[in-house]
Amino acid sequence: MSRVSIELVPRDEETLRREIAEVRACVPFIDTINIPDIQRFSLRSCAAAKIAAPDFKSVVPHIRAIEVDPHGPLPGVDDPKLTEILVVKGDPPADLSRRVYPNTSDAIIRRYAREAPHLKVYAAFDPYRRAPYKELEDLARKREAGACGFFTQPLFDFRMLDLCREWLRDEKVFWGFSPVIGPKSRSYWETTNHIVFPHDFEPTMEANLAFAKKAIREVRSGGGSVYLMPLRVKLANYLSPLEEVLRP
Repeated sequence: MSRVSIELVPRDEETLRREIAEVRACVPFIDTINIPDIQRFSLRSCAAAKIAAPDFKSVVPHIRAIEVDPHGPLPGVDDPKLTEILVVKGDPPADLSRRVYPNTSDAIIRRYAREAPHLKVYAAFDPYRRAPYKELEDLARKREAGACGFFTQPLFDFRMLDLCREWLRDEKVFWGFSPVIGPKSRSYWETTNHIVFPHDFEPTMEANLAFAKKAIREVRSGGGSVYLMPLRVKLANYLSPLEEVLRP
């Protein structure tokens, strides 16, 4: 069954509640959100999931593998309303006083499969940061460890989307899409996430919406799921024009 998730960044409780209300107003039929775990914000993903839980059927917090204490409890297992999580490796912290551990994503996925089998565990897939064959090898290890599916890095052109759909054709996937508006936003994706944009990419809202509509329609027509990461834009400006292709 095709699903749609919205990714909301938990900057603080007030902002999160306001953005949840905006999502409910724009696309009230959306029943899933996923929540990244951002180190510089005091509101972490599992705490944010508890705030969002009353408004959605499923909330998927991101778990940073490098922050999971090998001898401590797994994040989220004490939340009776939590049914799904996404395990990501996590970038090293800028603040060296933060404690991290040499965990791999598949090791933490394996722990969840063993210690919290009631949770569906998703893993990340990123075709940009390294050679695709290495990412696919990692994907196989994550699947073997117990991942039930994957969330992709946001994609920005049809050729990469087609390639990834071929590579992941037998997997359960949430395909990611995010607007890139203006040169600063484009530079962020290129510098931080190593995105290679096609030569004819236009960082305008109109072009991003046109791409998202066509990509979402194609993915969902094949039974695939999507998630939207509406960074640095008003939620209504991005979500409302996509309502038609996001409806069940």
